[in-house]
Amino acid sequence: MAIEIDSSLPTTRVIRVLDRIVAYRGYPRQIRQDNGPEFIMHTLELWAKEHGVKLEFIKPGTPTQNAYIERFNRTYRNEVLDCYLFNSLSEVRDITDDWMIDYNYE
Repeated sequence: MAIEIDSSLPTTRVIRVLDRIVAYRGYPRQIRQDNGPEFIMHTLELWAKEHGVKLEFIKPGTPTQNAYIERFNRTYRNEVLDCYLFNSLSEVRDITDDWMIDYNYE
């Protein structure tokens, strides 16, 4: 639904992206996530509680518990990140935007 590209993604940025997605998709019942620093912050927990979203953490070291997104990540890496030498983050964003259109309509 969204790929956010930057050199780091603090929790407040993750929440901003979630709010953008919610504006056209509505709130999910739950979000399955890994234990990355941007996902374990109290701020995200408060956001989820406020909107009735359950945060479901996968067990550390078990990416198979989130196989769908792991597969998506591999496809994105193979078809975008490994295919280009980027000169800027905005170039990555532009190529990613074009790729997402193709990916979502194939």
